Amino acid sequence: MESVWDYPRPPRVEPATERVRVVHAGVVVADTDRAWRVLETSHPPVYYVARAEIRPDALMAVPDRSFCEFKGVAGYWDLVVGDDRVSRAAWSYERPSPGYEVLTGAVAFYPGRVDECTVGDERVRPQEGDFYGGWITAGITGPFKGAPGTAGW
Repeated sequence: MESVWDYPRPPRVEPATERVRVVHAGVVVADTDRAWRVLETSHPPVYYVARAEIRPDALMAVPDRSFCEFKGVAGYWDLVVGDDRVSRAAWSYERPSPGYEVLTGAVAFYPGRVDECTVGDERVRPQEGDFYGGWITAGITGPFKGAPGTAGW
């Protein structure tokens, strides 16, 4: 078991050890055994997939931006699968801060905004709230930041 309270701050980036998949509207959007996961105190892991591992027609950049004190400026992506468009389903760091260069151009999906995300053979549960986008599996314990009332942690 991994406790999110044992994760570091600032966050650590490490290669994922299991296959990562994202499925929406019956279409495999991403499928890779070369993802990265970001581990930060109080947050479930966030998985990043290289853009080359994502269906080329699945992402549409949108002008929204946010700032992470560690990773820098994040840009957002709508997910487009057939006629279905999911607003801000993913984000990326095109020019991340020093120490996070491995994430350049890699995309993280909010598991609560797509039909299914898996790590290995396990379907993940989304982190509560609409900001952090962590992937909760059976091997991860909390409590997790993100739910109402946890912003001050």
